Amino acid sequence: MASQMTEMLKGTLEGIVLAILAERPAYGYEITARLRDEGFADLVEGTVYALLVRIEQRGFVDVEKVRSDKGPPRKVYSLNAQGRRQLGEFWKTWSFLAERIEHLHRTQGA
Repeated sequence: MASQMTEMLKGTLEGIVLAILAERPAYGYEITARLRDEGFADLVEGTVYALLVRIEQRGFVDVEKVRSDKGPPRKVYSLNAQGRRQLGEFWKTWSFLAERIEHLHRTQGA
């Protein structure tokens, strides 16, 4: 089951991270901690950082370097207008898929 969860998470993690950033700006470790708090305990921190690089390159977030008392400056990510549009598309797609999957599940008699 872990493999199936990993594969499904790969397809949805971008939307999940955008949803977290829609609440408030955050840096990578905060995002990872929030995901773990939400039950994604096995999520590797490097996966989140690689995703943050991709969404930055795609123009979905604005990045600000903020001083840190515990080391080098942190990159704080905040969702911008393009990212909000992408998140809206994610929720539309998610709703469509969830409805279809639930329909199939009900018709299977499960």
